[in-house]
Amino acid sequence: MFFPPAQFERKDEKLEREQRAKGICVSCSVRKDCLDYALRIREPHGIWGGLSEVERRALLARESV
Repeated sequence: MFFPPAQFERKDEKLEREQRAKGICVSCSVRKDCLDYALRIREPHGIWGGLSEVERRALLARESV
């Protein structure tokens, strides 16, 4: 659920999978640590700390300005 499947995934399937994963992140006690780690290592895949790879890239871009 936190990472894309090995086979093709339709956009609606991806959005649903990501929402389920983010729902788990909401109440996770290590959410901030998880996100910090993903940002630090520039993790290119999956949901980390409640954010997708696209959301993390945007966050890093805003912080570098």
